[in-house]
Amino acid sequence: MEKFEVIILGCGCALPTSKHFNAAQVVNLRNKLFLIDCGEGTQIQFRRNKLNFNKLGHIFISHLHGDHFFGLMGLISTFNLLGRTAQLYVHAPTPLRKILQPQLDYFCQEINYEVILDEIDSTKHQLIFEDRSVEVWSLPLNHRVPCCGFLFKEKPLKKHIIASKIKQYNIPIYAINAIKDSKDYTLPDGTIIPNDQLTTPADPARSYAYCSDTSYLPKLAEYLQNVDILFHEATFGEDKVNLARATYHSTAAQAATLAKNSHVKKLFIGHYSARYDDENILLNEARNIFPESFLTKEDDIIQI
Repeated sequence: MEKFEVIILGCGCALPTSKHFNAAQVVNLRNKLFLIDCGEGTQIQFRRNKLNFNKLGHIFISHLHGDHFFGLMGLISTFNLLGRTAQLYVHAPTPLRKILQPQLDYFCQEINYEVILDEIDSTKHQLIFEDRSVEVWSLPLNHRVPCCGFLFKEKPLKKHIIASKIKQYNIPIYAINAIKDSKDYTLPDGTIIPNDQLTTPADPARSYAYCSDTSYLPKLAEYLQNVDILFHEATFGEDKVNLARATYHSTAAQAATLAKNSHVKKLFIGHYSARYDDENILLNEARNIFPESFLTKEDDIIQI
């Protein structure tokens, strides 16, 4: 099975603490890296997790609050110091350009690579990026500023060719990809070998959804049905439900309710308020509603 994993670089809330870094995650899909959010300390965590800067081509920023964004300019500057030449795409809700372009103009006047700014309409669920491996869709969230989540949907994988059949029919290397793409194989004497005799079914395509920061939005279930892994903010417990509502955040119980209604396989929560010394309070709250709930912590690797 192809690699599809999420590395947690930071899962804290607005205040950096000695326990948690600000929000940042890396999606590693088939050895291509995608960064989601870029709070302070992101590039330090990148190095600690031995991630390859050169494999990062796209950064997705959920919203322009500091704990999700303040590490971005430093990371862009570091890429320049490392001699980067490849384009870097930054996807974020408006007003990305208004905030980032003056910083680029001031700090990166002699930058050696192109930073491409892609402003997202955070009110829509739409395709914002795709390549041969993945589609990335925006998820409209409800926060104090324009904010969106991200849904990574792996594109269908190829079938598995049966190794013994390669030897049995002396199949040349150049024909293998066509067979994996469901084509039959024709022997030199004209005999057609049906594809289902040469292959086994492809692995199912996988998906990962990231939702932070947002008030509780039941309608998100429409977009999250049967997602393999859902990350959802759980800034507060039910003891602070009124504060969650006032600050446009969610409780652990609300995140779990959304996971249950979306029929996801597993829920991971994060973006913990610094008020909670013991995040197991939030975990227990979530598991009472959705048993397949888990805490995130820095340097976790979530396999999808």
